[in-house]
Amino acid sequence: MPVEFLGIAATHDGSEVSPRSGASFDKDYTLKLARAHEEYGWDRVLFAYSSGSPDPSPAAAYIAARTETLQLLVAHRPNVSYPTFAAKTFATLDRISDGRLAVHFITGGNDHEQGREGDTLGKDERYDRTREYLRIVKKIWTSHEPFDHEGAHYRFHDFVSDTFPVQQPHPQVSFGGSSAAAYATGGAEADIYCLWGEPLAGTAEQIASVKAAARAAGRSDVPRIQVAFRPILAPTEELAWEKAHRTLERINARKAGAPLNRHQGLKSPENAGSQRLLAVAAAGERHDRALWTPTAAATGGAGNSTALVGTPETVAQALLDYYDLGVDIISARGYDLLDDAIDFGRQVIPIVREEVAKRDAERAAEQPQPQPVV
Repeated sequence: MPVEFLGIAATHDGSEVSPRSGASFDKDYTLKLARAHEEYGWDRVLFAYSSGSPDPSPAAAYIAARTETLQLLVAHRPNVSYPTFAAKTFATLDRISDGRLAVHFITGGNDHEQGREGDTLGKDERYDRTREYLRIVKKIWTSHEPFDHEGAHYRFHDFVSDTFPVQQPHPQVSFGGSSAAAYATGGAEADIYCLWGEPLAGTAEQIASVKAAARAAGRSDVPRIQVAFRPILAPTEELAWEKAHRTLERINARKAGAPLNRHQGLKSPENAGSQRLLAVAAAGERHDRALWTPTAAATGGAGNSTALVGTPETVAQALLDYYDLGVDIISARGYDLLDDAIDFGRQVIPIVREEVAKRDAERAAEQPQPQPVV
């Protein structure tokens, strides 16, 4: 199966190792970073979401109008708009981008962060709402006749959109989470299921949970699996590990000066994904071929925070270990966003693509060939 690479569509140059140098939406930097991803072999970039950040949808429209092939993944929280409005917004974006859009739906794992935008539902209720929301959005994308909806969270009557996506039947739906409720929702509704970088054994367990949830929902297919990492590359193993420790020092120095983000310091993480990352970090700094956890510990398990450390060849082989588990979308984001996107695109992506092509060719050759009818 083909492998895809997802980068980050950051709207400024700040990261865990350095504060941003300008506004939260720096048009020139945003475009420069997106075009670097397009030029150096990445498939798609993520426009992330948080309560105070620039809105991802207009940022994605800005990039869509200025790139040719780069695909766009727009993060969206169901609590911030009605599903009828969201469906039209994303259909319009798919039109602007000529069918390059996917949407990542975020249920929300932190009560305080959700409350910043008026969301007072508890976690289990949020997952119920997300599932209802996804079904409505997908129905709007595909229904050409008016329909009513009477649900637990949304009610409307006689709605039909006049704006439909380019992609048929609809843009891909991306979803993530590491709790039983997340597996149930994403297993039932998602085209892509997103995980954070854990050791191979833990990732295999989560993939099994997603597949079981899909089967329990009556699906004949299963979501594609995406896993996210922070690559730390250098020409030799020794230099890579030196760079890793310098990166950790930079994170700690940055954290000592000011919070890395508005989540920091609220309390221990409420979401299962961050709890799992912190548990992995507590179990040891190094796992499998190249997975390194102190970056996750230093950031409180905040999102994509576990690193893969080594030469481009080592990191590529580590990614192939995940591919062999069934992961076919790799999310990667360095700490120096632009330079690391270029280096990863130049040095790692070609190795992984070549090895995946070899694996696919070998598997095809092992398949029984149809016998000629005599």
